[in-house]
This record gives sequence, structure tokens and C-alpha cells, in this order.
Amino acid sequence: MGRTFVGMTGASGHLYAEVLVRRLVALGREVDLAITDAGSKVLAHERGIQSGANGELSDVALADWLGPEAVGRVYVWRRDAVEAPPSSGTHMTGGTVLIPCSMGTLARVSAGFSSNLVERAADVALKEGRNLILVPRETPLSEIHLENMLRLARLGAVILPAMPGFYHQPQSVEDLVEHVVGKVLDRLGIDRDDAVRWSGLEPSPERGTERPSTGPGTERPATSRGTDPTPAQERRPS
Repeated sequence: MGRTFVGMTGASGHLYAEVLVRRLVALGREVDLAITDAGSKVLAHERGIQSGANGELSDVALADWLGPEAVGRVYVWRRDAVEAPPSSGTHMTGGTVLIPCSMGTLARVSAGFSSNLVERAADVALKEGRNLILVPRETPLSEIHLENMLRLARLGAVILPAMPGFYHQPQSVEDLVEHVVGKVLDRLGIDRDDAVRWSGLEPSPERGTERPSTGPGTERPATSRGTDPTPAQERRPS
């Protein structure tokens, strides 16, 4: 299924959503996008992008934010558009991702309470048994937060916190963001030719074994996007 729903909420970390949508478009996917009221405020603060009064983005604003290639592939819905296709279980999708996911949105989804299109799309994913990925960006977590996450995990949702690793030797903030986005793409089942996978530690020189110059386990380390076009992504299962 080549269409993905992306919901943006009022949690910090809108760069994660930006990179995810860019990657989906680059991979030939179509995206249904909706932004909550709080999400619109955070988007303006963190990324300098002004959405409309109800979360809608003009083609000009969309192109300025995600690039001209996003126009025609990214469908931005008003947050109160309960009549939009993503609000129905008959609208087939390859997955629903709330990124970043605020604790308020997570709590309402866990209770089956839909106050906007973002929460309704998540509710639809749960009731239809489809892929639902929640990317919370909050710390520390209260017992209420943890209980809500546990409840959603038991209902079949994937709780994928924005917790970038460092074993892939990131050289920039973008590398850290790509690490998390790579995990989201993996859980969506989207294969990528440029995905960097963990292949084990280098053999210890004391054991008399040198690392081969070619073959498995010789992927180049992730570097800054300014010097290497390969995004820093997953290198170890965790």
C-alpha cells in the first residue's frame, strides 16, 4: 500500500515529521497529512512554517517546507475534516504515524476519544487492525504516560519514542533524526536501498583478524549530510 497517514501534534520535534514525509515522498509514496491546533503552533515555532486557521497548508507553504516535489503527493487535510477519507476504515492505508505524538493526543487515542482528524485516523488504524506507530517525544514520563503507552501497545500499536542512538556515530542533528525516521520506515515495512544495517563490531586486532576491505560489515560510517549523501540510519537491531 503506497499511501501513509502522518499526524503532527503539539509535541516538540517537528523535524522528525518533516524528514519522514520527505523520505516517503522520495520513495514514491503518497502522504495524507493532518496537524493539530497545538501542532500548528509548534510547527510555526520550530520550523517557521505558518499553517492555516485549521491546519491546512497552501501549496506555496507546502513547497517552501517540504520542497516542490511534495506538491501533488502530500494531501494536507483540515484538522476538523471528519469527512476526509482517512477518517473512514474503507480508506486503505499502508500505515498511520503520529510524529511527534504529544501525551495529550496519546491519552485520547488510548481512550478512543477522537477530537480531530489526527486522533480519528489513529482510532481507525486500531479498529481495523492496521499499522499504528506513535512517536512520543516527552521526558520524563509520568505513571499516567506509561500506563497509556502500555495500553496502546497491548492494543497493537507500536510505541516508538524519539530516542536516537549513537552507535552509528552521528555527526549532526540530522543524523540523529534520520536514525529515528529509519526505524519508523522499518516498522512501516518500507524497504530502502540506502538503509545502513548493523553488521557487528570490528574484530579485535589482538585476535589476529583484520576487518575486510569489502564484503558484509564494511558499510561506511554515517557522516554529516553535508559531506555524505547517505543518511545515517539503523545499524543495529535494538
